[in-house]
Parts: sequence; C-alpha cells; structure tokens
Amino acid sequence: MAHSYGDYTTNLPLRDLMNKQAWIAFRFNGEDLEPEHGGPARLLVPHLYLWKSAKWVRGLTLMHQDKPGFWEVRGYHIYGDPWREQRYSGE
Repeated sequence: MAHSYGDYTTNLPLRDLMNKQAWIAFRFNGEDLEPEHGGPARLLVPHLYLWKSAKWVRGLTLMHQDKPGFWEVRGYHIYGDPWREQRYSGE
C-alpha cells in the first residue's frame, strides 16, 4: 500500500513495483519534483491506470493480503489493468 500526504492510499501488488515496472520519482530534468507534479516523491506506475501513480508519497506498507486504497473503496477496480479495461469494481 502506498501512503501519501492527505491520507490518500493506493494498493499495488509487489510484483508491479519490481522489475523496473514502476518507480518513485524525486527529480525531473535535474530539478526536484515540484509539489504540483507530486513532489517531493511521486509513485509512477505506467502500466496501470493513473490512480495507482500516487502523488506526494510518504511511505509504503508491505502486506500479506490485498486491501483497497482510496479509489478502490469508492468503486474503482482493485487492480486497474487498462489493457483489460478494469476501471470499476466488478469488471
């Protein structure tokens, strides 16, 4: 689970954070990442829908079982694979 300032969370399987599929960005073009773009740290997960690319990340929690994050408890898909059009819960 990625935790952001403002109590925002997003769930993400560990396999989607590994093998250069995702990263935490701190800088862009040699400059610190601006707050409007998610700085000081932004999670980038290009292969999943944007709600998984959390801005203002302050920490990660490793869990034994998946748990819904901010958007997932509001009806969005628990995983969010755009190639399978997994936008909403039940798809």
